This record gives sequence, C-alpha cells and structure tokens, in this order.
Amino acid sequence: MQHKIPNNIDANNIPQHVAIIMDGNGRWARKKGMMRTFGHKNAIQAVRDAIEACDDLGIPYLTLYAFSSENWSRPMEEVNFLMNLLVSSLKKELETLQENKIQLRTIGDTQNLPPKVLKELNSVIDATQNNTKAVLTLALSYGAKDEIIQATRQIAQDVKDENLEINQITPELFKKYLFNADIPDVDLLIRTSGETRISNFLLWQIAYAELYFTDILWPDFRKKDLYDAVYSYQNRERRYGQTGEQLKELKN
Repeated sequence: MQHKIPNNIDANNIPQHVAIIMDGNGRWARKKGMMRTFGHKNAIQAVRDAIEACDDLGIPYLTLYAFSSENWSRPMEEVNFLMNLLVSSLKKELETLQENKIQLRTIGDTQNLPPKVLKELNSVIDATQNNTKAVLTLALSYGAKDEIIQATRQIAQDVKDENLEINQITPELFKKYLFNADIPDVDLLIRTSGETRISNFLLWQIAYAELYFTDILWPDFRKKDLYDAVYSYQNRERRYGQTGEQLKELKN
C-alpha cells in the first residue's frame, strides 16, 4: 500500500512506535442508549483505521491495549463477548494483515485466555510471523506491573543461578527481560475518551514517550485522529532530560 501522508505531517519525523489505550467503548454505547457490548462491537472500525493510518505514515510498530489484566473483573457477560469478538475479528482481519505484510504479536498473560481464543490467536500469529513491513501487538490480559515483576523474577533467578552478576544489571539489560524486547520503546502514547491516566500500560516502555490525550471516544476514532496525534508529536521538543539549548547545540 502506498503511503498517503497528509501535507501537515513531516515524513522525516515519524514516530517508530505508537501505543494506544483504546478507551470509551462503554460511554459511547451508553450515549446511544445501548449496552456496553454495542460499543465494543463498533470499535473494530477504529482499530482498522489506526492500523491503516500507521501504514500510511510508515509507522512500523503499533501496540493496542486490548484487554488488561484488571479487565477480568468485569461482568462475565461482557468478558465473554469481548473474547468472542476477538476470535471473530482475528479471522476477518487475517487476510488484511497478510496483504499489508503486518506481523501480529501479543504481550500479556495470554495463557489465561479461553482455549478457543488462544487457538485462533496462535493461528494468526503463526500465519503472519514472516511478515516484515510492520508489527501489530495486542496487549491481552496485560498489566505493566506484572510484566516488570516477571522480568525482575527472571533476573533474580539468573543471578541466583550465577548466570548473571548484579553489576551487569542496567536499563538496557532489564529491557531484554520484558515482552517484545526487540521492539523500540514507545515514542507516542495515545489515549482516547478524555481520561488522562496510563492505566498500568507499558510503564517501562513509555518512560520518554510523548503523551497525547483526546476526548474522542474510541469507536469514533478515525485515521485523521491518529494523524492529529502525530502532528502534535512532531510539534514537541523531545529532550530526554537535556535542556533545549543542549539539543540546539547538538543539532548544530
């Protein structure tokens, strides 16, 4: 697919990794006098638009917060609906993923997913594993604190087994123990629905991400909205702890 970059977007300053907290499905449904599940069903187009917008801009990594570890506490009817929706969506979108050479990955405790969901998920992951144009990661049964604790336990075990020395532990090494360790940290984090929380999402990976909050409810999110987020990103100065004057000196 040929990139169709809007005129106001700088093609030389595209974020490499965009992550999205897809929020507002329930409120969107209630505003229409419908059940929460109606909002989830109508959120699929927003996912498609986000993927297509990233393809247009040449963004190689997109991570979507699809189901948190805390979401298991929601009413069972809603959880079951979300699981069935995930299965049907994966089946429908496989062809599109293949056509656009997008590799599907997951992060999170996916072993908690129902067997039929896990089977379909692994089927699509296997089918797309050789796609190299872009990576779409679904955070499923995911919590960032759990990810960090899991990494810490693995490091502690390696130290205990004398496969690792304490003085070897650096931020670079720690990242190797996290999910998707080969993917760059997040450049731009988007959250819809007007909420301004991180909600236990990619806490390590967003350390220097630009945060973009929008009042748009997720089912109404379209390609233009992702373009707007990228435009906002491009009009910020990413200093990584340095001063603006230092960055200017480095550029000169």
